[in-house]
Amino acid sequence: MMTRKRYALSALSMMGFLFAAGTANAAVDWASVPGKDIVLFYPGQSSFEWSMTAGDMSGATAFRNEGKDCGTCHIGEEKDMGPQIVSGKARTFKTGEKPSIEPTPIAGKPGDVPATVKFANDGTNLMVHIEFKEGTQPDAKQDAAFATKVTVMFSAAKVPEFGRMGCWSACHDDAASMASGAGATRTKYLPKTHAKLTRQGGGDALKPAGELATLKADGYVLEYWQARLNQGAPAQAAQGTVFDKREEVKPSAVTAEATFANGTWSVTLSRKLAGGAVNFAPDGKYNVGIAIHAGHTAQRFHYVSFERSLAINSGSADFVAVKK
Repeated sequence: MMTRKRYALSALSMMGFLFAAGTANAAVDWASVPGKDIVLFYPGQSSFEWSMTAGDMSGATAFRNEGKDCGTCHIGEEKDMGPQIVSGKARTFKTGEKPSIEPTPIAGKPGDVPATVKFANDGTNLMVHIEFKEGTQPDAKQDAAFATKVTVMFSAAKVPEFGRMGCWSACHDDAASMASGAGATRTKYLPKTHAKLTRQGGGDALKPAGELATLKADGYVLEYWQARLNQGAPAQAAQGTVFDKREEVKPSAVTAEATFANGTWSVTLSRKLAGGAVNFAPDGKYNVGIAIHAGHTAQRFHYVSFERSLAINSGSADFVAVKK
């Protein structure tokens, strides 16, 4: 049995660990940090392959031939698209109707989630602060462990698909719960890691090991940070990568803090500037995508943002991680 003295020392050590983990986050006065309001919307079964097929997505031709990115045309339309998609009904456009891309709608689920996003750094750590109201969410009963999950995905501008289309670059038609998944357990993956892509996705055939090693060495990889949340419980942090598949990194170098009050989640994720799949340097430029799972959902049943840019300290970008 642990003595009182040993217990006290153990408790103090644990308190010290918790304080150290939260120091970087607590030191930032987020009220003094400029933020950006964005809207995350429900995307249904819209995959990389779907978005690149003109017969399915009218903007595919402009994306391929005119160099227009997804956000160029669609940022500002999220509040219109999300409710149409989440309903499972046909989508209405100026040129007519397009088929539904949600075959299994969740009754009563909101179509979008507005959020305020802020980035900062203290010279050692990069921090992202996200405030959002998820609204009244039906219980999808897909993830029994966590009611809400907040994910931020990064690339060091070395994944051109991610810079142009955000999370869709890693979401393929043959992944689990997607249109061509057929019961598969495939996770997210990047297009260039697979030997061949068809309208149904890349399957399980990867490029040769040497080519994969070169791609990864060149920075063709995504890193994600995730806060796993339940009201009234401490946030749990996770970290991982997306390359030929999604892999969680353990132990996580990411910390997470969260509060919930008056219907609003306030979430802060933090990691040292260096030491991950993506290393953040002063004056560096990066790409960012944000996703929120709400109502005990999992896999594709989330809200997503369009691609955004990130600069460290200063620069021209959607988000600037100011020095604090």
